[in-house]
Amino acid sequence: MKQPVILRAQNIKKHFSSPAPVQLLHEVSLEVEQGSAVAIMGKSGEGKSTLLHILGTLEKATSGEVEICGKKAHLSCNDTLRNRHIGFIFQSYNLLEEYTVLDNVLMPARIARRNIDKGSPIYLRGLELLEKVGLSARAHFLAKLLSGGEKQRTAIARSLCNDPELILADEPSGNLDNQHSQAIHQLLTQLARQHHKTLIVVTHDRELASLCDQVFILKDGKLNPIAVS
Repeated sequence: MKQPVILRAQNIKKHFSSPAPVQLLHEVSLEVEQGSAVAIMGKSGEGKSTLLHILGTLEKATSGEVEICGKKAHLSCNDTLRNRHIGFIFQSYNLLEEYTVLDNVLMPARIARRNIDKGSPIYLRGLELLEKVGLSARAHFLAKLLSGGEKQRTAIARSLCNDPELILADEPSGNLDNQHSQAIHQLLTQLARQHHKTLIVVTHDRELASLCDQVFILKDGKLNPIAVS
């Protein structure tokens, strides 16, 4: 049975005028159904991260439309829409190094001005998420003390904090060795399915792409589906 569309992008264009005119994205369209996992692949410089940032309202498109959970993003950064409906995972982790692991996981809830006091539902959710990513024992460690793999597991837990419908991951294993990359791939896709989340991941890694339901290639500014092997 066809699932509701969580994200719809129509005719997304992105061009830069400086330092030289560049048309990076050409009328990119994409529909992603609830609960599905989608991989976007392509060579460096093709605009994969730019596209993901536009889909997540972190960056403005030149033209086109983005709709998230039935709400139009109006081609501009929308903090409320983003914080409520989207969880992000970045290649460079984007953790606050001088904060604890738990504080980092709870940061989306803090930004949303939710009660994160000890014992609150969100606080307990943060501890539960850390348990699911295997970091219960690190909850009160400073983030700077973690290994790369532990930092990315923290980022995965953080992306689920506000219970968003959509998870966007930009090269989530790009800074990890092969062993840790495989563990992150399995953890990310398993948690997304367990929590009934929709996942869009930008990756060079074919192993990660193979764990997704759909795979697209971004080439010459156009997005085309390919068969999942």
